[in-house]
Amino acid sequence: QLELVESGGGLVQPGGSLRLSCTASGFALGSKIIGWFRQAPGKEREGVCTISINGKETKYADFVKDRFTISRDNAKNTVYLQMNSLVPEDTALYFCATGLSSWYLSLHQDDFVDWGQGTPVTVSS
Repeated sequence: QLELVESGGGLVQPGGSLRLSCTASGFALGSKIIGWFRQAPGKEREGVCTISINGKETKYADFVKDRFTISRDNAKNTVYLQMNSLVPEDTALYFCATGLSSWYLSLHQDDFVDWGQGTPVTVSS
């Protein structure tokens, strides 16, 4: 059974850092484009970043450029999201998902098919 599990969320002060992990079971994560999304309370889910199958190409939403970094270790069946310089507006439930395409990097949730349950991130002093 295909499953994605996010971890690493928590409470962090503004300016702090967190690293989220997305681990797959039941399939080879290295065969999929993976995206990170987030949903803040009362807001729609939005795309954060995505990474190609070989990890050489990435795409970021403008609001996280130069602060967040997506990477992957296919041998560990895991994709990471390093988040630095966090601000309260980054507070949200963070999800990872598998892409429908094997080559097109998208930040639209309709282009992703299998989703994890999410890990919460709270940025607050």
